Order: sequence, then C-alpha cells, then structure tokens
Amino acid sequence: MVSEKLGAAEVTELLLTAEIYNKSEKLNEDDLPSRIRKHYFDPLVKGVKRPIYVTVADVQQIYGIDNVKSIVKGLPFVDLEEFGSQLRLTVFELGAKWLANQNELEKINSNPVLAFFYENYNSLNVSYEEAKKVNKPLSADREWINSKINELCNDAKQAEDLLKLVHIKAPEDVRDSLETLVLTGEQISEIKKIGKALENRSYLRDVGLYEIGKLLFVGPPGTGKTSAARAISKWFSLPLIEVRLSMITSQYLGETSKNIDKVFDLAKSLCPCILFVDEFDFVAKTRTADDHGALKRAVNTLLKAIDEISLVEDGVLLLAATNHPQLLDYAAWRRFDKILNFPLPDLEMRQTILEKVLSKIETNVNMHELAKLTEGYSGSDLRLIIREGVLNALLEDRRKIDQDDLLRSIQDFGRRVSDYRRSFAA
Repeated sequence: MVSEKLGAAEVTELLLTAEIYNKSEKLNEDDLPSRIRKHYFDPLVKGVKRPIYVTVADVQQIYGIDNVKSIVKGLPFVDLEEFGSQLRLTVFELGAKWLANQNELEKINSNPVLAFFYENYNSLNVSYEEAKKVNKPLSADREWINSKINELCNDAKQAEDLLKLVHIKAPEDVRDSLETLVLTGEQISEIKKIGKALENRSYLRDVGLYEIGKLLFVGPPGTGKTSAARAISKWFSLPLIEVRLSMITSQYLGETSKNIDKVFDLAKSLCPCILFVDEFDFVAKTRTADDHGALKRAVNTLLKAIDEISLVEDGVLLLAATNHPQLLDYAAWRRFDKILNFPLPDLEMRQTILEKVLSKIETNVNMHELAKLTEGYSGSDLRLIIREGVLNALLEDRRKIDQDDLLRSIQDFGRRVSDYRRSFAA
C-alpha cells in the first residue's frame, strides 16, 4: 500500500494530467505517461478519448493505492462525488501550486503533460521536450499493437492465422537492451544513424533520400544479431515484427506470396516499427533450387516487397539477418543500404561479455583467464557456459560461482562441440 503522503502526489498528478490533457489540443496520446495511457486506452478509437474522467477506481488501478478516499480528505482542492466515486479538482491553480511545492520535479519531468504546463511555471527546471524524449509513445504499447492487428483482421481466426506468420513484440516485452549487449564501434555508429533517421524522416523525405533504413546483419550464430534487433526495438520504443522465412514457406506453401504481402502490410500498419527478417539466406537457397516454382515466385514477391518498403515513407525499419552471407547473390545484397558485421567477439569483447553477464552473480573468478580460454566462442556460447556454472553450483546449494565452476563448464562445452562436429562429419 502506498502511504497517504505519497498517495496524495499520485492523486494530484492524475487529476492535473487529466485536466491539462482534456483542455489542450496541442497534446496527444504520446504525451500521456504509459501507465495512465494504458489504463484509459480505448481499442475502438485506438487511443485515449477526451475528456478523461478520474474515479477512485482509476487511482487504485493505475497506482496500486487502496486508501484513496482517506487521501482525498487531506487535499482541500479535490472533491469526491459519492455517486460514481468521481474525483475532480475544485481549484486547479491550488492543486498545481501544491504539486509544485512537493519537490516532485522527477514526477513532473517524466510526465510530458505536466511538463507542458509547468515548463514556464515559477522558474521550475522543467522541459517539455526532455519529458517527451523519456516517455514511450502510444505505438510502443501492447494495447495499441493488439488494436491494430484486430483492425487488419475481420475475425479472431484471421488474427490467429496472421500471428502464425510472425512474432510481434511490444518494446515493453523485450528483455534485451543495448546496455547489456557488447557492441562493436561500427554497430554503435549504425544504431545512432538509425536514431537520427527516425528523428528526421520528414527532412529525408524533403531532400529525396528514401533508400535508408534497410540493414543486413551478417555473422556466425550466437553473435547477437537477433538480440541487437530486439534491443533496438526497446531503445527506440518501436514494435518489433519477427519473421522467419522458412516458417512462412514451409507451412504455408500454397499461399506464400500472399503471406509475405500480409507481413509487409502489417509492418506498414504498425509504423513506426521494425520488421526483422531472420534466416535471410533462405532466399538464396530457394533461388538456386531447380524445383518448387511456387517458392521461387514467393522469393521474388519478397524481394519486390523489400524494394517497396521504406523507413522514410512508411516508417518501417527493415532488418534482416543471415549466418551464411556466402549464399546470397547480388539481387539479395543490393536490397540493403548497409551490411553490418557481427563477428565472433575478440579477447576484450569476451571479457566484457563475461563481466556483464556475471555482474549480478556473486563470483570469485579471473575474467581475463576465462576470456583467453574461450577464443572462438560466441556471446551465446559464453552465456551458456555461465548458465551451466550457475546450475551446477545450485546443485551443491551454492550461489557463489568460483573459477573451477566455469572452467568445468568450458571443458564440458568444448567436449559437446567436438562430439557434435564429429557426428555431423560422419
């Protein structure tokens, strides 16, 4: 339960947010803090209808406050209507001044609606533009994504069939983050360019630069291609549509071309978003086959769809990934304005990966020695080694990992890889 002192600030924040939002045409759903917006989201209008009304139940559900009525009794500028339990500000200016005097700048600066009002209020250090930067937009909410999917589909069966083709992640569903990944300088630079392109879509359109925002991730398995796509989704608060080409073509051979069109139409509907096409080398495997004319036609449909989608015009960032770049021909390569390499980590990167993954675990290990012993290992391999070390320690009822735990994991991993390679060669 939130204390009455803290709860008073939350009640006042919600009431002020509702009244400012209701009265200002310059504000939209992107300005509402995510948890307030999610609560008032109306799937029929795919947004938040004005006016917003505030009830005791609204405060309870948004902030987890149970003692709302007793809190309201201590706020002379708030009135509780017993019928319907609706709350309203009796004197707006008094409520605004009260919140400004509560040392709640952090709360104000994380709420663009409040920041919009307080930016020029009594010399407070508040910036509406800065508040907007840290606030997730409407398109990042799972509720908005679901409403757009329903809009595309006539019924639940059609929606179910569409979701068999792709995995859609809201940024709030993504566990990967750029802070937890170990990236190369080139990768960091390209992510920054993506951010600038997203911020300046109108400018790029005006100057006629449309071939921007199609990146091909190239590298061995486990080097972070999928994790990077997901982390970019979270970083820029963009919905992520993941599709594996082999899944579409193998399960829906008769209507493959139609399904490809559906995926790209979905991406345009969810814009701005990221469309991540995994196993892109499947294109090359299909194009070189002598049979399966339907598959070849589907690949041509895919390449045409890639040509016709644009970050600048459609708001869709296209990312693709392959473990086998040598299989791709010129027709596939030329679709992308940037090829981004994901190499196996070098010694320094391996040590950094180990440090990041082990940062929340009690350890007594020599990171540098472990990094030297794992040459040729991917980031995924290193995480697997740590996982095994943790689980083996838990078998002995230990939560502290020592050097021997991880050395044994490295040896076991090396044996498994050698056994696999021998069986594959046979």
